[in-house]
Amino acid sequence: MDSRPRLAVWKFASCDGCQLSLLDCEDELLSLAEAVEIAYFAEASSAMEGGPYDLSLVEGSITTAHDAERIREVRRQSKFLVTIGACATAGGIQALRNFADVNEYISVVYASPQYIETLATSTPIAAHVPVDFELRGCPINKVQLLEVISAFLAGRKPSIPTYSVCIECKRRGNLCVMVQGTPCLGPVTQAGCGALCPGCRRGCYGCYGPMETPDTAMLARQWSAMGVAPRDIRRAFHTFNAWAPAFREEGEAHDD
Repeated sequence: MDSRPRLAVWKFASCDGCQLSLLDCEDELLSLAEAVEIAYFAEASSAMEGGPYDLSLVEGSITTAHDAERIREVRRQSKFLVTIGACATAGGIQALRNFADVNEYISVVYASPQYIETLATSTPIAAHVPVDFELRGCPINKVQLLEVISAFLAGRKPSIPTYSVCIECKRRGNLCVMVQGTPCLGPVTQAGCGALCPGCRRGCYGCYGPMETPDTAMLARQWSAMGVAPRDIRRAFHTFNAWAPAFREEGEAHDD
């Protein structure tokens, strides 16, 4: 009998990008497969085994009543449950529906809206079941993902930074793009991307969601002083992590 810890990877409403980040581990994935039994991972294999599972990785948000029930079943079967990516941790880009009338969207997008069954909102996994850890990103950082898996297998707390993208910029030696007049969410966004956009002289888009204790109001005031319109401030906060509380509240503070 296989005595290795059992790993499961689940998909809900998402683009699959975070699951692909796991597959992109390549050589590391081979070592992972030796350390754990990958019991369920539909993205990678048709050989899917039932629970219980020692660790479940969950990608995607909850957008249907069926998925709301399914995540409860995943939780029941899992010793530990870790959400991965902006969709699972903050509702994802699809959470933009939460600020509008989803029935209006359905009538515009679908030729036969009577066949569509969906919830009025797109919500993170933690809004439905207890979550043991949330790994941010759109998509997630594969090195951070391996750290999280290793930590749970070893029975320790994952070592994931909670500081801002600004720290990553300083480590890379990037010239601050805001000093050059470019609006940037880096001061309030959690690190993890390696300051990818500022490294290309672009402002941070907030892919990793709010950092620990973000001062979004101060940043918004600075943007206003730079001439950024309230509408554009709202749009900046309402993207990949629009339903994360800090970004949601700051965006709503700049409604027309």
